[in-house]
Amino acid sequence: MDNIAGRKSGLVWATNIAVFVIVVAWLIPTVGLFVSSFRDRDQISASGWWVAPFSVELTYRTRADAVPTEDGNLFILEGNLFESEEVRDRFTGGASTIAAFGLRGREPGAFPAGEEVPNNDGGTIIVHEDGAYIYTSNEPFDGPPRVYFTADTPPDFTLDNYRNVLTADNMDRAFINTLTVTIPATIIPILIAAFAAYALAWMEFPGRGLLIAAVVGLLVVPLQLALVPLLNLHNQIGIGQSFVGIWLAHTGFGLPLAIYLLRNYMVGLPRDIIESAKVDGATDFQIFTKIVLPLSFPALASFAIFQFLWTWNDLLVAKVFLPSAGDAQVMTVKIADDLLGSRGGDWGILATAAFVSIAVPLVVFFSMQRFLVRGLLAGSVK
Repeated sequence: MDNIAGRKSGLVWATNIAVFVIVVAWLIPTVGLFVSSFRDRDQISASGWWVAPFSVELTYRTRADAVPTEDGNLFILEGNLFESEEVRDRFTGGASTIAAFGLRGREPGAFPAGEEVPNNDGGTIIVHEDGAYIYTSNEPFDGPPRVYFTADTPPDFTLDNYRNVLTADNMDRAFINTLTVTIPATIIPILIAAFAAYALAWMEFPGRGLLIAAVVGLLVVPLQLALVPLLNLHNQIGIGQSFVGIWLAHTGFGLPLAIYLLRNYMVGLPRDIIESAKVDGATDFQIFTKIVLPLSFPALASFAIFQFLWTWNDLLVAKVFLPSAGDAQVMTVKIADDLLGSRGGDWGILATAAFVSIAVPLVVFFSMQRFLVRGLLAGSVK
């Protein structure tokens, strides 16, 4: 009775749960990347993005830069660490408390807040939870003494990461270069693969089966095997490291998947339409352009999404087939070499650069994902 037409399968709930899990698995990293892109580098290093709205315990170093006073033979510095010049900008977002303090970088939290301990100048120091301190010395101060402390720091959300990324030198040029690479590298293989897929689907000629098998076999060949030979070929024919070279490289690497997807879709088109057009005297070119191509739009859009995402996010092929000069860098190379190369420990820059880089692919994917599903299912059932 479960297979009666019109009755839903009992496994619908399992399908819904699986889809929900997949969506969450893809969404969580994106949300985390977005939240991290607005956080301070130190807070990113100290805690996960899921606790971003809460205070984080961080370690600081500053100087007791209050105006010194004298009490007999005793020299005194009295002030508040939160108001010292080196760290005052870090504590403007809310109330903070000091958990511990120290006099050496190796032990920044050696003493609990509120405890009076000997300092390095023959006197004592006490730091309270609210940041107030009293530093005494038997000798005149040669300069503001160094103090370390750990404090609960309020959440710090900022646009500085985006300013650093978007205003980086030649970032606008890198964005244009990425579009220059991605758009032709998406259109060219679609045009070539559409003709090839029609021929393999509806035209009879010797060796067609071997060609189909070769296309399927090329799907599993790693592109890394072809990088050096292909670059040598480009150098020999005079295109070397150039936009033309990277267009052709992406075209060659993308053609097997494109032909495979489009052929599977075109084979599933109604045969009666093709045969009727031939009876009416239509040529193969007319059938392809006026019938098959419009009907194959879901498959074309499906591959376009794949190819666009691949070429936009590509780093390896761009490093090999484009010059290393700044004028030819795409965004992935710009981010990897310039931003992260000089800011290797700056996780805020990394998160922001990654989110900026995936913004355009996300827009493309979500605007065309319905065609992606239809195109991938093409040829799966008869």
